[in-house]
Amino acid sequence: MSLDLAIPVFIILVASLSVHEAAHAWASNRLGDPTARQLGRLTLNPLAHIDLIGTVVFPLVAMFSGIPLIGWAKPVPVDMRYLKAPRRDFALVALAGPVSNVLLAAVLVTLINLQGGLVPDDGVTRFGLVLYMAAFTNLLLAAFNMLPVPPLDGGNVLAGLVPESAARLIDRVRPFGIIVLYLLMFSGVFATLMEPIEDLLGALVL
Repeated sequence: MSLDLAIPVFIILVASLSVHEAAHAWASNRLGDPTARQLGRLTLNPLAHIDLIGTVVFPLVAMFSGIPLIGWAKPVPVDMRYLKAPRRDFALVALAGPVSNVLLAAVLVTLINLQGGLVPDDGVTRFGLVLYMAAFTNLLLAAFNMLPVPPLDGGNVLAGLVPESAARLIDRVRPFGIIVLYLLMFSGVFATLMEPIEDLLGALVL
């Protein structure tokens, strides 16, 4: 990836991850757990959410080398003791992250359409292209994080929906989640995720 494209993509990724993590913190606080708020995670400031390796090094190496690396932000801490219904509420906290990315993508699509669509009369503008990339990134983050594999949000949501015995089984899989994710990556599942997202954006953008 060229430098002039990598810079906006990286900025978009960091901003999108910050929205995602802040949403987790907001939901956790609303459901009675003040831990994230007390630790300064209830903020859109990227400095509160950046993990040096997961948010900076891995994404940049992946962008410039093409090596398939999975990045991450600092996880928002949740103290289950504060939650009235721990499994259900933890699932809601997990769901808040992907939902925030979908909502942000909706705002970005609206902005694209307000400025005349991705291809207005005078051709594709750099501003429109950046907005499109940001919308795509947020939808991809939402779809990726909703894969039902712990420690992704989808795995935590699934654990809140199934019986307790099944939830315990999901908990046992958690230490091996990163291995499962890399298997999915090399099997082409992640690449397959991009196609319907591109089709969806194509239908939404004028």
